[in-house]
Amino acid sequence: MQEHPHGHVENTAELEAFYRDLDSMSTTALWLLLADQMPETPKPKAVPFLWKYSRIRPQLFRAGELVRPEQANRRVIVLVNPGLKEQASATRNLNANVQMVLPGEIAPAHRHVASALRFIIEGGGAYTAVDGEKTLMYPGDLVMTPNWSWHDHGNETDGPMIWQDGLDMPMVNALDAPFFEAYTGMQQGYTRPVDASAREYGRGGLKPTWEKWDKPYSPMLNYSWDQTRETLHRLAKDSPGTPHDGVSLEYVNPQTGGPIMPTIGANIQLLRPGEHTQAHRHTMDVVYQAVEGSGCTIVNGIRFNWEKNDIFVIPKWCLHEHANASKTADACLFSYNDAPAMRALALYREEGLVDNDGYQEVNSVFQPL
Repeated sequence: MQEHPHGHVENTAELEAFYRDLDSMSTTALWLLLADQMPETPKPKAVPFLWKYSRIRPQLFRAGELVRPEQANRRVIVLVNPGLKEQASATRNLNANVQMVLPGEIAPAHRHVASALRFIIEGGGAYTAVDGEKTLMYPGDLVMTPNWSWHDHGNETDGPMIWQDGLDMPMVNALDAPFFEAYTGMQQGYTRPVDASAREYGRGGLKPTWEKWDKPYSPMLNYSWDQTRETLHRLAKDSPGTPHDGVSLEYVNPQTGGPIMPTIGANIQLLRPGEHTQAHRHTMDVVYQAVEGSGCTIVNGIRFNWEKNDIFVIPKWCLHEHANASKTADACLFSYNDAPAMRALALYREEGLVDNDGYQEVNSVFQPL
């Protein structure tokens, strides 16, 4: 018997024969599918999960001994959600990967319709180039490689460069819309000064009047951590922030004030010493990376303890709240999400927890693999 809030149909011998006849014609009855296709609330296959950077990092260096970027195109470790092993992604709509480029290496130029961002973890002074412009990368920087833009990475420093890649590739593939093209050489031609977009648009609310930007993503290539951190800590001194995310800022397109890309949004948030936010849930997948400090995030009653550079995911419609473990130091979390796509499709919802003054009961503690 298949049950559903809208009713149920009890099986009979005649119905079983009917179903076999439908199957022989590559058809079926809708009432057999309703429970799976129209649940009362979202039922993500992805599960809340956390990857310890201290365990991922040695595997990156092991990969560095085994594989070169020109062989593999990108030396990347993919973070696979246990609920999405066949899809091999962090959430239903987002990939979360960790990439390393060693001194003297070049990750060859290519482009794809999947949008991507990079959040820098280690190193300093290596570069990403996008559509003819190089940007030098340092820890905490957010670097963009938007839809169908040529991009390559290179490391001319004497140390390794490591960052997290966030992509909307699962969403693009679900829509059967992927395209990929390799560049004719290892590196594209560089036609603009290094960090030109930062000089043009990184002025805190000012933009050149002569620039006529008509693309659906931000013209900023690099949102530097120095500027971001300064703004975040300045606001934390006199702004209350939000009850669910502390002092939270969105990275925006300076031309529109909207999200940085049509399918991926990004935020940075600060938790003051001892701050514990209230729980809420929403219909967006979120990938977090701890940038400063340590603390925990409680997701559906499970406590996930995190420290600097750990990466964790919160799938859609999961209750979650954050807490800073320190009584004396701030904690910062970077995150990216699929909210722009969900809002564009009129699928975004959000609600706070009403019971227990807005806080969950902790039933267990997540144990990293």
